[in-house]
Order: sequence, then C-alpha cells, then structure tokens
Amino acid sequence: MLPAPSADALAHQAKLLDHLFMLNQQQRGQLSFAEFMHNALYAPGLGYYSAGLAKIGEAGDFVTAPVISSLFSQALANQCLQILRSLANEAPCILELGAGTGRMAGDLMLYLATQDVLPLHYYILEVSADLKSRQQAYLQAYCPEQYHRFIWLDTLPSEPFTGIILGNEVIDALPCHLFKISDDHTILEGFVEITPTQTQLCFDTPKSQGLQEAIIALQERLGLTFTPGYLSEIHLQLNAWIASLSACLHQGVMLFIDYGFPSHEYYHPSRTCGTLMCHYRHHAHSDPLQYIGLQDITAHVDFTALALAAIAHDLEVAGFTNQGAFLLNNGILTLAEAARNDGQRIAFSQQLQKLIQPHEMGELFKVMALSKQFDESLQGFVAFDQRHRL
Repeated sequence: MLPAPSADALAHQAKLLDHLFMLNQQQRGQLSFAEFMHNALYAPGLGYYSAGLAKIGEAGDFVTAPVISSLFSQALANQCLQILRSLANEAPCILELGAGTGRMAGDLMLYLATQDVLPLHYYILEVSADLKSRQQAYLQAYCPEQYHRFIWLDTLPSEPFTGIILGNEVIDALPCHLFKISDDHTILEGFVEITPTQTQLCFDTPKSQGLQEAIIALQERLGLTFTPGYLSEIHLQLNAWIASLSACLHQGVMLFIDYGFPSHEYYHPSRTCGTLMCHYRHHAHSDPLQYIGLQDITAHVDFTALALAAIAHDLEVAGFTNQGAFLLNNGILTLAEAARNDGQRIAFSQQLQKLIQPHEMGELFKVMALSKQFDESLQGFVAFDQRHRL
C-alpha cells in the first residue's frame, strides 16, 4: 500500500488533473499514453519533474547511483578524463542532460580538478526550474572553485560543441507509447481517458503517427509475432531525440546509463506486460494513474533501438556493457581503496555492493557509448563489451 500524499500534494494533483482534462477535451476524449506521460512528468509548473517536489534521495521517491556513492561519479570521471584528454586541443565541454540533485556534476568536476583536466564549460540542460535552483545552490557550495564553469540551459546548444554528453537515468523518463495486441491480432494503442470523476486506461485503434508501422517493423526485425494480450511500450520519440543530440555534438562521445535491455530481451514473448514502472516514496508499482504528477513514471530502455537511432544519425556505437563492468573497467575498486578510515571503508564496501553486484544495480543498469569522429577505444568497455548482444 502506498503512503498517503499530503493535502498540499493532493491539491497540486487536482490542478494537474484539471490541465489533463482540458487536454483530453481538446483530443475529443482520449489522450495518447505518450501525451499523458509527457504532461504528467513535464507540464510547466505542474508535472512531476517541473514542479517543486522532492524527487531524489531519502525525502523523495527514488535513489540514483550518484546519490548512493561518490565512487560512481569518480569512476565515470575516469572515463570522461580519457575523452577530455583525447580532445584537449578542441577546448571540450560536458553537457549533462538533467542533473538531478547536482551530485554527479559536483563529484565529477571535483575529481577532474584533481587530475588537472577540466572542461571549458559544464552545461546542464534542466527542464525543472526548482531543480535548477537547487543545483545552483548545491554546486556553488560544493565546488566553488569550479562553479564558474557551470552553465544552465533551457534547450540544447544551438551551436555544435566538442566534448561529452552525459545522461544518467534520462531515457527511461522519455514519454513512451503503449500498445496491446487484440484477440484478433490487431495492434491497439494505449490512451488515457479523463473525466471530472474518473481516469482510466483504454486501448483503441492507433492514432499516433507511425505507431502501427513501427510495431510491425519491430516484429519483422525480431522475427516474431506478438500474441493476443501482449502489452508493451515503444519509444517513438527516440529517433528524433537522438537526432537532436547528434546535431549539437560536433565531435566526442555520448554516455548513457539506464536500466533496460536489448530488443530481443525487452520484447521477449514471456514479457507480456511491458516494463512500465512508477516510483513514489521509494515504493515501486506499475499503475501510472495513481498519484498523477506526484510520482515518477518510467519505462526501461530498448538499447537496440537506441543503437539503431544513433547509427541513423551519424553516430557510432562505441561500447555497450552493464554498469558493474563499466565501473570496474574505470577503476572503481582502486578508488574505493583510497578510503580515509575504517568507517569510510565499510561505507564504500556497502556502496560497491549496490553499484556493481548483479542482483543490485550492476546488471540491470547498462551503459552505452555513442561516438562521433572519435576513434579511440573507450576504457569503460575494455572488458565485457556486449555490443554483440544488441
């Protein structure tokens, strides 16, 4: 049973539901699930990520790897260090997509400073005004000597830059479309119907452009036919999203860390209910219609689809592995050995368990590197590169 929201939280939810109801009326009674998810998460001032709600950490709804341990960001910094050194003549920059608490940005920059290799700028693309304000306050106090390098953006850079794009648990929050296979084997699309008294999920003839064609093409690529009752998600926006990122990167590497699978695992015949997951006060559940605007809504990442989108937009897949292998390849054990005392050594040991063990985050979370005009082999993938599984 989920914890009950406060009266203020329920009042905020009511405002978002009014907004969704008006959108629903404009769409003649049905919002595609992707439209619903977009507004539930990102509606200005109302959505989960754009309103002033605690999201990450003990007071929020979930915990991310950078919050679990600074070792995560330091190991990631080792990978960034290799890339920045290779691009040193081009005044490279870093762009982080959604910086959460700012912890990863701060730990990464402090570590790079110890190696005397810093990006010209550290851009942060942040859609939430509340998170932006929190990040600015945190980073100004946490790494004051590097603070002048941080630049917050509302949109992607208009001029292509050289350097690194980082996305930690970003793709899982991109709005996705739901689909279901009917008893007569036709493809149905997921919609959310909202009235003043009720919100419900239903499936009907697809209205979203390209949805049916994309699912037919997916089945052909995987050599299978979804059976009646099969329900899952598909990220139709992924291709355009990668295209926009590729357009703003002149030369360098993108690193994405998220939970997910290659296509053949994502759409395995036994995975009949998809991967949609919601997070509220550290409780995970699968109902996106509960506590709308007060909870996170996510879907796992189809890393094969990500790779295909990258290749279609002038990028190369430079590496794919699980988080445990990536962190080990980037020296996380050596970093942990620098513990200052027994207390920190014990803490590091517990943190390592969460970050690299297969039954924790080590296997479910994957890391994919996409490169442009960058031919050097990346150290994070020297062992256990799994591109062949895509």
